[in-house]
Amino acid sequence: MTSRSTDYNGSPSGNDALAPKKGAFTRFLDTVEWLGNLLPHPITLFAIFCGVILVASGIAGYFEVSVADPRPEGAPGRAADGMIQVVSLLNAEGLSRIVSSLVTNFTGFAPLGTVLVALLGVGIAEHSGLLSATMRALVMNASKRMVTVTIVFAGIVSNTASELGYVVLIPLAAMIFHSLGRHPLAGLAAAFAGVSGGYSANLLLGTVDPLLSGITQTAARIIDPDYVVGPEVNWYFMFVSTFVISALGAFVTEKIVEPKLGKYNKDDAAADLDAADMGKVSAQEKRALKGAGLAALVVSALLALTIVPEGGILRHPVTGAVAGSPFLQGIVVFIFVFFAIPGYVYGRMMGSMKSDRDVIDAMSKSMGSMGMYIVLVFFAAQFVAFFSWTNFGTVIAVQGATFLQSIGLTGPVLMLCFILLCGFINLMIGSASAQWAVTAPIFVPMLMLVGYAPEAIQAAYRIGDSTTNIITPMMSYFGLIMAVAARYQKNMGIGTLMAMMLPYSIVFMIGWSALFYLWVFVFGLPVGPGAATFYNGL
Repeated sequence: MTSRSTDYNGSPSGNDALAPKKGAFTRFLDTVEWLGNLLPHPITLFAIFCGVILVASGIAGYFEVSVADPRPEGAPGRAADGMIQVVSLLNAEGLSRIVSSLVTNFTGFAPLGTVLVALLGVGIAEHSGLLSATMRALVMNASKRMVTVTIVFAGIVSNTASELGYVVLIPLAAMIFHSLGRHPLAGLAAAFAGVSGGYSANLLLGTVDPLLSGITQTAARIIDPDYVVGPEVNWYFMFVSTFVISALGAFVTEKIVEPKLGKYNKDDAAADLDAADMGKVSAQEKRALKGAGLAALVVSALLALTIVPEGGILRHPVTGAVAGSPFLQGIVVFIFVFFAIPGYVYGRMMGSMKSDRDVIDAMSKSMGSMGMYIVLVFFAAQFVAFFSWTNFGTVIAVQGATFLQSIGLTGPVLMLCFILLCGFINLMIGSASAQWAVTAPIFVPMLMLVGYAPEAIQAAYRIGDSTTNIITPMMSYFGLIMAVAARYQKNMGIGTLMAMMLPYSIVFMIGWSALFYLWVFVFGLPVGPGAATFYNGL
C-alpha cells in the first residue's frame, strides 16, 4: 500500500478546500487504515480461518454443542433426533475427510470454473483491443455537458472486463477533465466512483456474477441442499442500478467534489504530467468497432432464437419457461461467446489477431493474470468446505435467526442493517469474493431462516460491498489510484483521496439502499430472472 504523505493534514496552496480537517472523521479514517494494516494478506487470512475452524470444531464437538433443527421432519439433511450437532474435524475421521477431499474442494469450488471460462472470452476482447477502444470511443465522443455522467457510466460498464477500468479509464478520465479546463482529480474521482463504487452494477453479466452466485449457492445449500443460484439472479436490479449510480455519481462530482476542489493549479502537478497520452479512436479502430458491433448483433440474434420463441431449444424442456432453463444454467458459456466472437472480429480487422495463435495467446495471458485468484480460491475453498462440514454455519444461522426474531428485527430494517454491515466489513476485507466467501456461510443461512431468498440477500450484499470500495486502502487498486492522482497533485495523501471519495460512498449507500427498498419491499419486483425475494422452503 502506498505510504502516507507527510502532507496528510494539509495540501498545497490553492487546494485548501481539499484538505480534510483533523476532526472526528479524520481520526476514524486513521483508525480504519491502522486496523486494515494489521490484517494479513487475504490468502493468509483464509489459511488462518481454516486453522481456527479446525480448533473450534474440536472444542465445540467435545462439549457437544447443538441446536434444534427448524426444518420439518423428513427434510433433506435433517437428523433423526431433530438436532444439528457441531462436527469435530480434530479426530481421525475428520483428518481422513480433509486429506481425501483437499483436491476436490478446490476443483469443485463453484466460482472457479465459471469465472475462468467467462474470462477466456473477455481475454480475447481485451487483448484484441476491443474493450479499450470501446471505452475510449464512449468517453471521448461524449458532449461536454454529458462527459461526467458518461465517465461514471463507462466506469460501471468496464467492470465486465475486471481491471480494465482501473488501468485505462481512470487515467483517461483525469486527462479528459484536464483537457476541458476542469480539475483532473474530479475526473479521476468520477471514474473511480463508477469503476469501484458501482462495482456490482452493470448492463451485462460479468465475471463477478458467477463468482458471487457460486459462493451464495454453496452457502444456501447449508439450509437447502438442492438450492440453485445462477449468475443471472441479480441482473434486473443491477441493470437498473447502472443508470441510478451513473446519475448519482455525476451529481456528486459536479455538485460536491468539483466545487470543493476549486480551480486546478498546474503548479501542483508532477513533472511528468504530459508524458502519457491516450490517443483518440482512429479511423481504423472505428471501422473495426463497427465490425465488432455487427458481430455482437449477430451473436445476440442467434442467442435470442434459442430463448425468445415459445418453443426455443434452450428453454426449460418440461415447463417451457426461461426460469431454470439450460440457457440460464449455461449463461457463462454465452458470456464467453459474446465477448470472444466480437473480440476476434475486431482483432482481425485491426491486425492484432491474425491467426489462431493470437487468440490462444490472448486467452493464455488472461489465465496468467489469474494466478493470485487461483491461489486465493484454493484456500477459500478449503475454508468453505471445513465450515460446511462442521455445521458451524447452520448452528450460527439458527441461533442468529432466533435472536433476530426474538427482538422483532425481521423486516426491511434487517436488510438495510445487513447492507451497512457489509459495507463496514468491506473496509477491512477489500476483495468482494474474499469477503463473501467468509460471510456468506453465516449470513445467507441466517437470513434464509428469517425468510429471505439467497438471491435478494446477495443483491443486498453487493450494495454494501461496492459502496465502500472507494474509501478503503484495503481495495487492491487503491495504490494505483494514488499513483495516478499524484501526477496531478504531487503531495497527494491517502487521507486526501479518501476524503475526496467519501461523498460518493455516502450518496451511493443511501441512494442504492433506497432503490433496493423500493424495488423489493414497495414494488415487490424480482432482482433477477426467476429470482425469489422470500424463502419459503422451511
